Amino acid sequence: MSEKEVLLTPDGLKKLEEELENLKSVKRREVAERIKVAIGYGDISENSEYEDAKNEQAFIEGRIITLEKMLRNARIINNDEIDLNTVSIGSTVVVEDLEFNETLEYTIVGTAESDPLKNKISNESPVGRAIIGKSKGTTVEVSVPAGIIQYKIVDIKR
Repeated sequence: MSEKEVLLTPDGLKKLEEELENLKSVKRREVAERIKVAIGYGDISENSEYEDAKNEQAFIEGRIITLEKMLRNARIINNDEIDLNTVSIGSTVVVEDLEFNETLEYTIVGTAESDPLKNKISNESPVGRAIIGKSKGTTVEVSVPAGIIQYKIVDIKR
């Protein structure tokens, strides 16, 4: 079974590496100390501090495994690979919402680094799927739960 390729921008790679390093060097120690203190309270069968710390430890270890797998399967999209003629991962795209006459700017990223609050949308999101591979001046229709949104691609940047 082949593992899924994880598409990352250089910034996304850096953030995942920093998160992994923090989990391994800081969070693991903090949780180990919490477990040690909780064991010191005595009977661990009825010790909520111990149970909470063990749950957090399991979460941290699971996230470390996930991050290591993502980094192992990462393909970095460098700025010089970004085509300014068509939308691709790494592109910053200016679109106009034709219904509300509103201009929006999105950066297209892989799912691992999508952050809609920072206008970083996944290539697998409805908007990302609709505009990927399209060129400036193209109008696309995006199917969303509220209906159909029409966007015109105004500009493509790095």
